[in-house]
Amino acid sequence: MDTSHATAFKQKLEHQRADLLAQIAQQRGGQASRVEVTAEHFSHPEDSHAQVTSEREVEFAINEHETAELAAIDKALARIDAGTYGHCIDCNARIPEARLAAAPEAARCIGCQEQAEHTHH
Repeated sequence: MDTSHATAFKQKLEHQRADLLAQIAQQRGGQASRVEVTAEHFSHPEDSHAQVTSEREVEFAINEHETAELAAIDKALARIDAGTYGHCIDCNARIPEARLAAAPEAARCIGCQEQAEHTHH
């Protein structure tokens, strides 16, 4: 991928990263940890134990998703710096620009991504 295309994707990824970090900070109420926010949010005596447990699981699942998304963005930025961005990490084929435009953090071509998803399920 030429430098001008890589730079455009880098800017898009950096913007996504900043938005995600702002979203995480807002959900956590600033500097408070996710655990503190969850404890405060669900410490109402009228809530049932099952309700509190279920809602906590949702909160932590969201946190895992955000963490994974942030990691994918950071890895994509590292591939740009290494000059390997736009190539599948499994087969080294060129990832179509339309796929990168839709998901700039994509590390695999469609075929390898589908195979990776089937392997992990």
